[in-house]
Amino acid sequence: MSLRSPGSPGSPGRPRGVTGFGGYVPRLRMERAAIAAAHRWMAPSLRALGKGRRAFCSWDEDSVTMAVEAARDLARGRSLAGVGRLLFASTSMPFADLQNASLVHGALGLPDSARTLDIGQSQRAGTAALLEALTAEGDEEALVVASDCPRGKPASTQELTFGAGAAAFTIGRDGVLAELLGHASVSSTFVDHFRSNDNRFDYFWEERWVRDEGYLKIVPPTVRAALAQAGLAPTEVAHFVMPSAFKGIATALAKALGLAPGVEAPSLDEACGYAGSAHALLMLAAVLEKARPGDVVLVVGFGQGCDALVLRVTEAIAGFKPGRGVAGALADAQPHDAYLRMLSYDDGIELEWGMRAEKPVKTALTEQYRSRGQLAAFVAGRCAECGTVQFPQLAYCVSPGCNAPAQGFEPVPLADIGCKVLTFTADWLSYHPSPPLYVGFVQFDNGARLLMEMVDVGSAGLEVGTPLRVAFRIKDVDKARGYPRYFWKATPIAP
Repeated sequence: MSLRSPGSPGSPGRPRGVTGFGGYVPRLRMERAAIAAAHRWMAPSLRALGKGRRAFCSWDEDSVTMAVEAARDLARGRSLAGVGRLLFASTSMPFADLQNASLVHGALGLPDSARTLDIGQSQRAGTAALLEALTAEGDEEALVVASDCPRGKPASTQELTFGAGAAAFTIGRDGVLAELLGHASVSSTFVDHFRSNDNRFDYFWEERWVRDEGYLKIVPPTVRAALAQAGLAPTEVAHFVMPSAFKGIATALAKALGLAPGVEAPSLDEACGYAGSAHALLMLAAVLEKARPGDVVLVVGFGQGCDALVLRVTEAIAGFKPGRGVAGALADAQPHDAYLRMLSYDDGIELEWGMRAEKPVKTALTEQYRSRGQLAAFVAGRCAECGTVQFPQLAYCVSPGCNAPAQGFEPVPLADIGCKVLTFTADWLSYHPSPPLYVGFVQFDNGARLLMEMVDVGSAGLEVGTPLRVAFRIKDVDKARGYPRYFWKATPIAP
């Protein structure tokens, strides 16, 4: 085990720091009691974990779609054109050999010149990405996104305690909301769990061993080194962000470190569950939503070693708000008690969907590339002659009597434009992984009108005029080749 604590973060001049943050948690929440009830015939002890709800991804959500939504929450409709680097952290990326960060890059419409990088294979991938961006040289603005949906084997404690979520941070030198005061890192071959390339689920070692020999021996010296670099005493920490799938770890570490009582940040367990490598950053985003100027935030990432970051909130925090933030995403919940729904969405059970489900969905990669300017970032075109906004952009204006050539179209991004239901239908006949299939015309505030799928409708249903927002999702999955195709869908706005 080696301890590394560089003398000074970043380059001389104005320090780099967090300049924006946002978060996302899937709307779908499974009642833990329903999971425990499904397994009580063989694992009655799971009943003790049956409190609260855990977030789970819909069939058309994954770490890429959540990452996009977290970054959009950060941006709140503002341009991310200044981002020169994108770091995407996850242990549940959909592709093993296709850069996942490039998919996030395309959906956000980032500059082609922006560098992209995937970071994974560890529960501290999120803190590693954040630390990498904070200590980088130069003035380049970076976007760090951590997104994860760890899997728990049916009837395991992980199935109840795991969740899903994502957090995004911009890092730069202008408008710093939280500055990096100190940091330290430890690298260790301590194996608390692992998952090989050919397995769906993690294998975990004994919890007491992980707590006593892992967390309680590796984390404290790392934190002390980070605090020493920052020139702070443990009692000056106002918020202790310590993610763990095990209960009581944060409290035990706070006591061992001599932190002030009650500084442990909310774990988000009751409404979300443990979101893997994204959980540290998700907790940090939640803390920054309520933090006050001068607050010191200690962030720890644990996994084959440890990262410890010491941040101080600045006066600029009062002028920044994410779109919904973690609090808003947690509040926007749809409770479910159909356990088999969660299994089906995660391919944990093979259902008989009938012959309608046998349709081929092979993606034409050539057309996907040629139309990437429209499809990835959902960009329509405005006719220079009559002002009609249309998607997709055809070779001519679709407005009757105009038919102007497409060369005069102005790009119009639709992802952040307000919209509402114009018409809709609930289709129980067509195959859909989450029946019924809601589809209809969506009217955008800028005049665009197009046929879209509507998701996460919930028990309230839809009405003409229901407010909608646009969300980045999986359109369909080519299971024969293992290729998910992404696009944009409409979803009701929570009242």
